[in-house]
Formats: sequence, structure tokens, C-alpha cells
Amino acid sequence: MLLHRLTLCSRIPLDHQRHVCRLLTRPLTQVPHGRAHGSSFAHRGELRQAKRIVVKLGSAVVTRGDECGLALGRLASIVEQVAMLQNQGREMMIVTSGAVAFGKQRLRHEILLSQSVRQALHSGHNQLKDMSLPVLEARACAAAGQSGLMALYEAMFTQYSTCTAQVLVTNLDFHDDQKRQNLNSTLQELLRMNIVPIINTNDAVVPPPEPNSDLQGVISIKDNDSLAARLAVEMKADLLIALSDVEGLYNSPPGTDDAKLIDIFYPGDQQSITYGTKSRVGIGGMEAKVKAALWALQGGTSVVIANGTHPKVTGHVITDIVEGKKVGTFFSEIKPAGPTVEHQTEMARTSGRTLASLHPDQRSEIICHLAELLTEKKEEILAANKMDMDLAVNAGHLPPAMLKRLSLSPAKLNSLAIGLRQIAVAAQDSVGRVLRRTRVAHNLELEQITVPIGVLLVIFEARPDCLPQVAALAIASGNALLLKGGKEAANTNRVLHQLTQEALSMHGVSEAVQLVSTREEVEDLCRLDKMIDLIIPRGSSQLVRNIQRAAKGIPVLGHSEGICHVYVDAEASIDKVIKIVRDSKCDYPAACNAMESLLIHRDILRTPLFDQIIDMLRTERVKIHAGPRFASYLTFSPSEAKSLRVEYGDLECCMEVVDSMQEAVDHIHKYGSSHTDVIITENEETAEQFLHQLDSACVFWNASSRFADGYRFGLGAEVGISTARIHARGPVGLEGLLTTKWVLRGDGHTAADFSEQGTMKYLHENLPVGQPLAGQRDSN
Repeated sequence: MLLHRLTLCSRIPLDHQRHVCRLLTRPLTQVPHGRAHGSSFAHRGELRQAKRIVVKLGSAVVTRGDECGLALGRLASIVEQVAMLQNQGREMMIVTSGAVAFGKQRLRHEILLSQSVRQALHSGHNQLKDMSLPVLEARACAAAGQSGLMALYEAMFTQYSTCTAQVLVTNLDFHDDQKRQNLNSTLQELLRMNIVPIINTNDAVVPPPEPNSDLQGVISIKDNDSLAARLAVEMKADLLIALSDVEGLYNSPPGTDDAKLIDIFYPGDQQSITYGTKSRVGIGGMEAKVKAALWALQGGTSVVIANGTHPKVTGHVITDIVEGKKVGTFFSEIKPAGPTVEHQTEMARTSGRTLASLHPDQRSEIICHLAELLTEKKEEILAANKMDMDLAVNAGHLPPAMLKRLSLSPAKLNSLAIGLRQIAVAAQDSVGRVLRRTRVAHNLELEQITVPIGVLLVIFEARPDCLPQVAALAIASGNALLLKGGKEAANTNRVLHQLTQEALSMHGVSEAVQLVSTREEVEDLCRLDKMIDLIIPRGSSQLVRNIQRAAKGIPVLGHSEGICHVYVDAEASIDKVIKIVRDSKCDYPAACNAMESLLIHRDILRTPLFDQIIDMLRTERVKIHAGPRFASYLTFSPSEAKSLRVEYGDLECCMEVVDSMQEAVDHIHKYGSSHTDVIITENEETAEQFLHQLDSACVFWNASSRFADGYRFGLGAEVGISTARIHARGPVGLEGLLTTKWVLRGDGHTAADFSEQGTMKYLHENLPVGQPLAGQRDSN
């Protein structure tokens, strides 16, 4: 068989042959490092280290919906992924179903053709009678389908310059020591030569499985699930990926009301599972898959059961699993000490509903207590922060701007406490505020009231001061909160979260704010669309963009860039220009509201004002990048800007020349990020036109861009600055974390009462807005 396969490889075109030869002779240094076999991977993230991988394709994955023939498009995408992983240096094996289905298709075609010829001869070319197909025996179908199935795999893998080899096995090949050693030797040799073994049970001769026929400590080959498990352990595979027609393992049959997908399954959890019926094809079922998976896990092979039939994920399901993404059900022997992120989210939602039902005074008390704890436990917080700072400095991978964000000081903590007390005051009039009241009809009143959004996921990088700010805003707005902080601030975040839970416990809602400390990837958190209502990223523009791409069905509040402009008009005051430009750029260059582009009116060039601007920027050591028009005016210009749309985040800025205020507006619309933009002028009419025409979240006249901040706006704190067009925009404080609901109070009213035949008429009378009195009704 091996000689035959190599002969087939020789028929590959010459350029493909050279590629295959390079793969076959590839040095071992290019192969990913695996791990000593004997213990499975503990976490999904470790699956990236898997070197030897078995992919099991269930009958439902390989066959079409009518069970006659193969799902060619699905198979092609699976082959592409396997070939890609093989070419990365991994050792791939496939355990496949499909021979019976492929053979059934061939035999049905032959039978129909034979019957049609006989009937045509018998009836003298008259209309053919209805033809019925006999029941086809599975072993015969397998015998007829094996060669065609293998030829299909061979043709598909050849497109990626990958050789394949067919291996048919039975129970005896594993129970007989000599045959098992021969099988192992053959597979090892194929893998050494960079050939993908495609393995299946020899269904043409295999007897029906006997119930309860497992030997002591050994799983019998009853189906391809048990074959894949046995093969994975025998070959010391690092990972077994079992693809089926369900998303993974559920705690009850999929489709039932309370069925939930299990992210990680542990050997002791079998009793909590209720199995449903097996799939439409195949002889296994989920119970067989779990049994096989647990057996493989015990043998040292990690297992993931996932959906290989979903059209949206089939094209990357295998590679996603190997990359450690949260796909399907991951089997692990090591149970984490804390709750899963799904359980944390459920706890937060439940406790958050209790938080929202508290009296406003109680929510304010929690926030005030948290502010007190920030000052009382100052030494503990700063000690934890020093640990994080020391680790970051020793690691040497954080730039100075991020180190500054990571650092806490007594002054910073005092400022945080002041901001929290402002939020506590605002919390008195947040949840349950009536925005609109309408008397629809007699004894029928409608109210629009503020309510929490639900569960917030806030992801922030090395900025621990974000945690108490966001927690206070969530408490004030009655929202549950899930926090995912950067590992650089792990110690500080842990202490701050403990203080937050201590404050929440005074009214029994300590679980409303959760800190995700497990090895969850941000991309996996963004897929919890049934649990999380809003994602708020706090960090670099790259982080925000990544989250916006990764979020699946969850709205993201934030901005991806802070390209803020300051436009100096021809009628600007010298003193104001120097003060505002210096503060906008130099006060905190890493902030998202720092100036990144300075626009100068053409008439200011070669004036004392222009000279003073340049001198000030040089004194502050700001590196200037000249825009194309500005560079054309200079004999010896600074380095020309590579792009007019850059967020430098440091003591650098772009400088460009414009002819008018209108040209400045057009420039900002083209190159800005709709964050914060400033005009400096003494001409009120020019300023008002700028403020009116510019479409940014924050537009200022004669004020520094650094004012774009929730604290400076009097919001107490902010969860971020949004450049979105809907919901909150600009610095997002308490108001931005609320939505509304409609409450209708009636007295047995029906829609029929207001029809043409009804007795009631609409009044639609607007009523004064205010807090509704308990039990208040129309007395008329």
C-alpha cells in the first residue's frame, strides 16, 4: 500500500513534486515542539503545542443530507485545513466514515441503470413503471465505496501537494499484539515520510458489534469514535478532534429548552449529562463519543468534540481548535479552582438584577464605601501595584506610556475616590427615572423609564485605575459587570476587585462585579452573545479594532483611534494658541484625547506666532512630521509624514497647512477619527461654523482637546469615549450605561376597545415627567 501511494505521488506535476520532496525531507527543527506523552493538555491555549493530531470525521460530517453520496464542499474545506496543519510541521491522521454512503450511491446508480434497461426491453420502450430499490446491505456498500472514497481524498489532498495512504483496520488489528505492532509501525513510517494516513474500519468484513464487549481497560472498535480513540492512544497523539453534526456536548439533548453547550467537560461530570438519540447516520451517538473521548483522555490524548457540518464554521473549525479558540467541548482532566467565565456571567446577571432593584440610596452607599476603601487600603493597593510595576520593568516589554498607565500613586487614588463620590451623587437619579409620560386614554398611562443595559464586559489593558471607575459606574446604573484586565496589572486588579466585592457585600450583591482571571482569550469572551449585552474596550486602538472584529452579535462601545486635530485660525490669539497646543500635545501624549495633527492657517506662516509655535514644540521635544503642503513651503523641512492619519501616542505630531476654516473641516473629516477636534480663533462666526459643521463626538472652541474626559465633564468617571453614531457618544458616563423600557398601566384595556366598533378614544396627552408615585392612578 505504501509503495502504491508513493507511486501515485510520482504522478503529481513536477512543481508539486519538488514541493513534496521538500516536505518529505524537511528538517525536524521546523516541526512544532509537542510535549511528553502521558498527560493531556490542561487548557485550550496549550492545544497550539499539539504535534500529532487525529481528526475523526463522523458519518454526518462526511455524507450528504440524503445519506446517498458525500458532502464534497464540506470535505474539501476539511482537507484544506488538514493539509495546512500538515504543512506547518504537524503529523495529521484522519479517521473517516463515508465508505457506506459512497458505496450506497454507486450501487443505487447501478441498480437503477440495470432496472431501467430491463424494463425498457420488457415494455418495448413504453413508459417505465415505478421502480423500487432493494434494501442495500451495509457491508456490500462499504466494499463498493472504499475505493471511490479513497480516490476522492487522494484527489483533494493532491491539490495541496500532500500524499495520503489508506489503512483499513478491524478489532483484531488492536487485540492481536503482532498485528497492533505492525499497524503502529506502518503508521509511524507514513508519518515520518510526511504522508497523511486515512484510516477506516474495514466495514466490508467487520462483524456487527457485540454489546458490552469492551475488554478490561481497553475500548473495543465498535464505531469510528472508538476507533479514533484507540488509534489516538496507540499512536500517542496529542489531540483528537471528533467532528459531528452538533456543536459539542450539551448537558441535555440539544433542542430542549434548558440545553446548554458544555465548554469544558471533566471526567467526573458524566452524571450531570442526559443523552439524546444518535445522529441520522452512523452507529454511534453522543454517548459513544463521550465514552471514547474519556478513554482517550485517560490515555493521555486531549479531545475536542465540535460541529463539522455548520457552513459558517466548517472552513476553519479544525484550525480554530488547534489555535486554542473556544470551539466545541474540550475534555480536560484538570478542573480549575474557580468558576468558568460562563458561570461568572450567570452569577453576575443574577446578582445584577438584585443590584438594579436596590433603592438608589443603597447603590450610592456601595459606591461611597468603595471610595472609602480606596483610601483606607491605600498601602495594600500600592504594594500590589509595585509588584506589577517591578515585573513589568524587569520584563522590559512595556513602552513608557503603558508603564505610566500601569502606575498608581496616592494622588491617583485620592483622585479616584473623589470621582467615585461624584458618581454616588449621580446614582440617586439614574435607574427608574421617568423620561416621558403619556395618558394614552382614560385610566391608561404610558411611561418611558431608564433601566440598566444588562451585563457589561469591559476589557482593559495595563490601566488598573479603570477597574474602580467602571465598577462604580456599573453599580450606579444597576448593570452587572464582567472585567477582563491585562495580565500586566494582575496583582493590582485582584486587590481592587476584592475591595469592590467588599463594598457590594454590604447589600448582598457581591457577585454583580466579576473579574475574569481564567485563561480566557478575549476573542472567546466576545463570542458570548447570549450572555453579554455590551462590550466596552479600554486600551490601544489595536485592542479596540481586534474586539470590534471579534465581537459576534454583541455591540461594542468605543473608538478605534484618537486622531485629534487642533486648527489654528488666522484670527487666533497668540497666548491661547501656545497654551492650548502645549496642553493638547504635551500634557499626556499617550491619551486618546491628545492632539495628533496641528492644522495652521496659511496666513500664519512666517509670522511671529508661527515661530513661537515651533519654538514651543521644540522646547517640549515634540517631533514634527510635515504634511505635504507644509513641506512644500519649507527649504529644509522636518521628516515628511508617511500618513496624515496617524495616532502617534507620543511626543510627535503631524503639522499641515490649510487655506481656510472650511478646508480645515474637510481635512478633519477626511483624516480624523471623529474623536475630539479644536478650533482656536477670536472670530465668533468662524468658530460657530466650525462647531456646527464638524461631525466629531467632541468639538471645542478655544479649549484644549484634553477636556474630552468624563471627569472634566463632571460625569465623575467614564467607561470610555465613543465615536459611534448611535447610543452614547463622546465621554460615556452613567447616562451611557442606561437604556429604556416602556411601562403601560391599564385597567382591563384591549386594542379592540379603540377600534371603529370600540367605545374608547385615544387621548395621547403628555403628562409632567417625574418619579411616579407608588400606586398613582387617574382619579377621574
